Amino acid sequence: MSNYKVKFFGGAGEVGRSAIFLKDYEDNKRFLLDNGIKLNHTIEYPIGIPNVDVAILSHAHLDHSGFFPALYIDQNIPWFGTPPSFDLSFLLLKDSIKIEKKRGVEPKFHNRQLKSFTDKFIALDYHKTIPFGNYDITFYDAGHIPGSAITSIQKINGANKYKVVYTGDFKIQPQMMHTGAEIVESDILIIESTYASREHPDREELVKNFIREIKETLDNKGNALIPAFAVGRSQELLMILHKNGLIESTYLDGMGKDAANIILKYPNYINNADLLRKAVDNVNMVNSVQDRKEALSKPSIILTTSGMLSGGPVLDYITKINKSSHIFLTGYQTEETNGRTLLESHYVTIKNKKINIPQQVSFFDFSAHAGRSDLFEYVKRSNPQIVICQHGDKTNVEIFANELKEEGYNAYAPKLGESLEI
Repeated sequence: MSNYKVKFFGGAGEVGRSAIFLKDYEDNKRFLLDNGIKLNHTIEYPIGIPNVDVAILSHAHLDHSGFFPALYIDQNIPWFGTPPSFDLSFLLLKDSIKIEKKRGVEPKFHNRQLKSFTDKFIALDYHKTIPFGNYDITFYDAGHIPGSAITSIQKINGANKYKVVYTGDFKIQPQMMHTGAEIVESDILIIESTYASREHPDREELVKNFIREIKETLDNKGNALIPAFAVGRSQELLMILHKNGLIESTYLDGMGKDAANIILKYPNYINNADLLRKAVDNVNMVNSVQDRKEALSKPSIILTTSGMLSGGPVLDYITKINKSSHIFLTGYQTEETNGRTLLESHYVTIKNKKINIPQQVSFFDFSAHAGRSDLFEYVKRSNPQIVICQHGDKTNVEIFANELKEEGYNAYAPKLGESLEI
């Protein structure tokens, strides 16, 4: 007889809309691990909303948090997250409602559900264990963004005392704000697989080349336009620019400003909080149309949302920068996003109009996800009986699972909507 049912309402064979249902048959307890959306030219939601007893948010990014309030249309359940994840997800969720309305899409939830979402929050810091029925729930540092958590659900009573560990997004290697993910022993490991097929470049060399190309752009009288994720990436890049003496030439626009101020409320969740504070204090904040004109009027660095060019101020800047300018993409570009089409075909789509982009475009892999060797290291050191590979494109997760099988692991690469009985 199976002990657990795991069903994927999102995030299986794809990057985006993570939503994993976990049911313990012995206690009939039901968990939901994340409940996100996928932002392309359209917005994709999880394929259903299961009835659950508790929800857990791994981190604030919308592909993990973006559909959380929809749980509160018909349910009244507690949810666990770290304090930074609460504040940062609220910031992003409020903005997602605005994005949907701008696109002419009827929001799937409204402010009433957003309020219920905030009212049912239970804060859980790293290494603090909270009991939930016959389970102990503990968060560990995922090293991905401020507040990101690896979740341990330990069965403490009953015949089958399994420990389920859900990594969410994680990175073992250190970044400017993070020392790296903690590795947690498990019986059942649900692991992200975004970069299962390749490694990330050496970080020090990456930063060196990034700064060199930015300086060349400024010397050529262009703008260095850097679209970046509002939470995590924007702050890391801001710190890098400050550390390399470029902060006075930098303009910060979009939600990255508000996210930076939230992150600074929780200095214990990041490294180098003083460096981030200095960067925020010295960067040129863009608060008006006039500020944007100023940024474009001279050689400058423009750090702005959104990271995949799916909306935000970057779509205004990209049509106005001069031909000597250079666009720097710094993170994963999901299929069917402007970022992917810009990188592969040198065009973006704005208001249903295809616009060719003549400026130089470069990709710098500042990923906050585990690379291939880190994924295998996590599995080895976590030492699970069962590995479930998800949050990666279909080819990646299948190859990752098959390679794990060859190493003797009981590994699965589930499909969207599929249920595993384990």
